[in-house]
Amino acid sequence: MDGANLQRPNLVFEAVAGHTLEGNPLRDPSARLLPVYLPPGYDGARRFPVIYLLAGFASTGLSFMNFSFGRPTVPEMLDAMIREGVMQEAIVVMPDCMTRYGGSQYVDSAATGPYETYLTDEVVPYVDTRFRTLTGRRHRAIAGKSSGGFGALRIGMRHPGLFSAVACHSGDMGFELCYRPNFPAAARTLERYGGSIANFFGNWESLDKKPRGEFALLDAMAMAAAYAPDPSKPAPENMLLPFDPRTCDLIPEVWERWLEFDPLVMIGQERYREALGSLEALFLDCGSQDEYNLQFGLRKFSGILAAAGIRHQSEEFADSHADTSYRYRRSLPLLAAAIAP
Repeated sequence: MDGANLQRPNLVFEAVAGHTLEGNPLRDPSARLLPVYLPPGYDGARRFPVIYLLAGFASTGLSFMNFSFGRPTVPEMLDAMIREGVMQEAIVVMPDCMTRYGGSQYVDSAATGPYETYLTDEVVPYVDTRFRTLTGRRHRAIAGKSSGGFGALRIGMRHPGLFSAVACHSGDMGFELCYRPNFPAAARTLERYGGSIANFFGNWESLDKKPRGEFALLDAMAMAAAYAPDPSKPAPENMLLPFDPRTCDLIPEVWERWLEFDPLVMIGQERYREALGSLEALFLDCGSQDEYNLQFGLRKFSGILAAAGIRHQSEEFADSHADTSYRYRRSLPLLAAAIAP
């Protein structure tokens, strides 16, 4: 095979200073690497719409480049769809919002850092300055899967002046069903470490091979840091778990803080319904066998949208939560068409 004739996606990797993240509580790097996919027609003259693609929990933008046997990477998928005429040309930006806890949920938190502001106030302007973009909300979309889907949907609701199209794949919603069932496993792990988050996390960070059986506690920590930060305590205990570690009973005042971030709760507010109603495109999906019960939250969310007369596309597919990047074949062409000039 002639290597010169191989068509490879045009990827560039930008170093974003991350001034917004300087001095963050976890001392995570403020400067971040930003992968950007440029479509085949990008020549430095013509301008293109932009899709921001958010990675799931424990992943960053670089995760979209991961090779897997028998499956194209996301940039390879994008390039093929555009060259085949399935998708209109768009720039696709894949940010890094990772933290020591495994992720930021793309929210501003006193326990992790201002990652929502980093995205909206630093990354978006940087991309518009650095690349030949079509600026303005009309030509900008945001999408993601799992925590990234949650982030895309929530940011779309909170920043209607920035984005005109949103796609949420298996996004966190319906917290009673998607988070609460994991609390007993998290409590059991915490008990093994004497009830000390610091002891657990110190051991977790020291291991080259992370124990899968302890992931529920790490996940609960990361969500607590995003939804109920406690800056009065030093990291890694600067968050409030919503359950009693001994009895696993919910702590109502903490759980209420978590629920304020639940898209199913947020959509009860008129301003968020108006934001979603203003979108050119809203795509939602979930596997019908999702291990985190997210299909039930999606059904409720879609029902609320329909009752409010908000135009959207909601789909279920016969699969679980993992290895579903092929679903971008459904959402990304729709977004690209919605934000095309």
